[in-house]
Amino acid sequence: MIKDPGRRYSFGFAGVAKYVARYRELRSEACMSRTLKRENIKIMNRPTVLITGSGGELGHGLIQYLSAEGKYDIVGLDLNEPANQDGMGRVEFHKGDIMDRSLLDYLFDRFNFDYVFHLAALLSTSSEKNPARAQDINVNGTFNLLERARKYTEKRTSPVVFMFPSTIAVYGLGSVAEKTRAGKVKEDQYLSPICMYGVNKHYVEELGRYFSTTYGMLESEQRRLKLDFRAVRYPGLLSADTIPTGGTSDYGPEMLHAAARGIPYSCFVKAESRLPFMAMPDAVDALIQLSRAPAKSLSRRVYNVGAFSVTAEEIYREILNYYPDAQVDYRIDPKRLEIVESWPADIDDSLARRDWGWAAKYEFRNAFRDYLVPGVRKHYGTRKTEPCYAVGQA
Repeated sequence: MIKDPGRRYSFGFAGVAKYVARYRELRSEACMSRTLKRENIKIMNRPTVLITGSGGELGHGLIQYLSAEGKYDIVGLDLNEPANQDGMGRVEFHKGDIMDRSLLDYLFDRFNFDYVFHLAALLSTSSEKNPARAQDINVNGTFNLLERARKYTEKRTSPVVFMFPSTIAVYGLGSVAEKTRAGKVKEDQYLSPICMYGVNKHYVEELGRYFSTTYGMLESEQRRLKLDFRAVRYPGLLSADTIPTGGTSDYGPEMLHAAARGIPYSCFVKAESRLPFMAMPDAVDALIQLSRAPAKSLSRRVYNVGAFSVTAEEIYREILNYYPDAQVDYRIDPKRLEIVESWPADIDDSLARRDWGWAAKYEFRNAFRDYLVPGVRKHYGTRKTEPCYAVGQA
């Protein structure tokens, strides 16, 4: 296990010395894995996958999916070890920080990744509360990964595929009236985010395009291979397993989890506030499908993916079908409402459908019937009555 992973370096003479010492330290640690020894990795030259933010729910779902297939060697990186390791199979976990450049060098040297799924991020509400930290994690940390993936692409016969989860927070509509007129928003429309999270994500989308297309344009000898950056723009995500913390669209899943626990919920947006949403299994599928799409079939680097568009009140009414005594009131947080109202009511994902066959498996009602309600019932079992301190927070 890596000790003190969060060290950072300034690259003066002393900084270089510390970096080299840290790298040698990592190279010399023979027992860094949780479940695999080094000799077990790269079995029969199977593709190797790095998943940052592997302890989060999207990371957990992605690991379960790839582990079940049994075709990949998987390396997880997160600040914390995953609390739930069910269905994760043979995965090598590393506890560390994407800001630790020597750690990233070590991992790329050791594993020669074919795919990078970069899921680590500070979410929207948390980013707004601490923009400097958001910039550090969401932009600078991502640049660290992109740069290392680029370097290793140049040593390979095929590019590293770099998968990035973006968000509808990259959009910025000026008013509810404009949001209503806009309808389903396409990838290149209304790109004026008003929150730090959206600014970060939009910048990384452009950074990924740069690394994949024009990086090194002034060099006398053009690079033969460039990084293969691909991104999906997610709507709000609905999960059966965890109460999210840090997302502005979290009122949807929080409402359901509160109902399952038998406690009231105070929603911070209006009853008529509308956003696109998606069930978590579809979010995992979107990443997998885009990562496997032939490069020649892709017309762009960043794609919208959608499932269903609903209001807060429609979510509440659907929950009442399963929890008739669920209690929801509306205590508006004006600042968070402003962010939600700047995001589109729905998104146009026709290019993803055309280019790589995207289609969500879960629509609104069967998402509740077949995934969300069975999941929360399994998670909570007998209802609890203690206060839900996450209510109305993200």
